[in-house]
Amino acid sequence: MQASRRAFFAIRPSAGTPAVRPPWALAEAAFLEKCTRCAACLDACPTHLLVKGGGGFPVADFTPGQAPEGCTFCGDCRRACHDGALQQVDGQPAWSLRAVFGETCLAARNVVCRTCGEACEVGAISFPPRLGGVARPQLVADACSGCGACLADCPTQAIRVLPDSSHSIATQGAA
Repeated sequence: MQASRRAFFAIRPSAGTPAVRPPWALAEAAFLEKCTRCAACLDACPTHLLVKGGGGFPVADFTPGQAPEGCTFCGDCRRACHDGALQQVDGQPAWSLRAVFGETCLAARNVVCRTCGEACEVGAISFPPRLGGVARPQLVADACSGCGACLADCPTQAIRVLPDSSHSIATQGAA
C-alpha cells in the first residue's frame, strides 16, 4: 500500500482533539505518510507513555497513571523509528506541549497543594504568593517541556498537557 493511501485511510482523531504524537514527530500529514505503525517506538519507550492510538498510529497517553514519569526525552523512540516519522531537528524542541491547569485544581478552592510543582524537574511550575488566599500554580511556559510528569500526582486530575497553541489558562495559573 502506498504511503499516501495509508494516510488517506487512517483513522484520525475527531476535530478539536488532535492526537499527541511521540516526541520529534513530523508534522501530522508527513507523520501519517511516513509512519508504518510498526510499534517500534512503543516498544522502545521506557516510561510506557507511547501507546497505539487511532488507526494504530502511536500517541502519547497522558492519562494519569499511564506513565507517572511522563516523557524523559531519552530519544529511544526516535532511535527505534526506522520509517523517518520521528526526526530530531537541531534547535527545535521535541514537541510543543505545555501543562494546563484546570478549574478542579485544589489551589483554586483555597486548599494548599503543590504536588505538580514538586514533580516538575525543570522547575516550570511556581507558586507566587497571593494576598488573602492560597498560592496557585503558575506555569513558566518557556521552561515547560510538556513532559507530563506533573500529571501523575495531581489528586484532582486538574492538569492536562496540550499543544502550546491552545489559548488557555496555562500561563495564568489556576482559575
